[in-house]
Amino acid sequence: MEDLILLLQSNRLNAVALVWFLLCFRGYMYYADRKSHTTACLSSLLHLYRTEWMERMLARDVRIADTTAIANLERSVAFFASTTILVLAGLVTVMSSAEKAINMVQDLPFVVPATRQEWELKLLLLVLLFIYAFFKFTWSLRQYGFVSVMIGGAPSPAEEPSASQVKAHAQRIATMASMAANNFNLGLRTYYFSISVLGWFINPWCFMLLSLAIVVILYRREFTSSTLDTLKMSAGDPQ
Repeated sequence: MEDLILLLQSNRLNAVALVWFLLCFRGYMYYADRKSHTTACLSSLLHLYRTEWMERMLARDVRIADTTAIANLERSVAFFASTTILVLAGLVTVMSSAEKAINMVQDLPFVVPATRQEWELKLLLLVLLFIYAFFKFTWSLRQYGFVSVMIGGAPSPAEEPSASQVKAHAQRIATMASMAANNFNLGLRTYYFSISVLGWFINPWCFMLLSLAIVVILYRREFTSSTLDTLKMSAGDPQ
């Protein structure tokens, strides 16, 4: 830890770039979560769709299509979780041969010469990001499993549940599905931000610029995209 502090103190620009990245990474996560409670965005609108889905699911006797849809979502999350393990294995391999990696990129344009310690710090940041993503993906996977259990335990129309019971069950299952989707989304955002770390291997300014660019891309997709406009359309409004 002391070596890391000394390394950052001796290279102020890299320290500033790292702090800027952390502000972009954590700051956007916090901002998107808070704003989703007051503004229409992909996560808030999809929660409404999930609630409608679960209300219709509770009105059906046969729920094979619903469990199949959940299984498809689980497969997508499982793919990213397993891919993250492969990425981590690759990063550990690169860390063990940092000298070869440094020699490979040092002749590229705009690359700032870096010591082995600086390279290991950058690789360590990538490792930590993908570990974080792995935990988010696996937790999302478990939560989708909980959704399957909740669907299996939901009352059937033959039991004649009251309207309040149907609404309560739909809200609970939709909330769990949204929690799973949000954790999956956090893992995907981490993948996006890990791309910006690649710019750090070129120079700190590229790193900071890419971090800001990722924030802009994520914001536009989640809060101002054409996909969001489509989700806002009501069933009776073809516009």
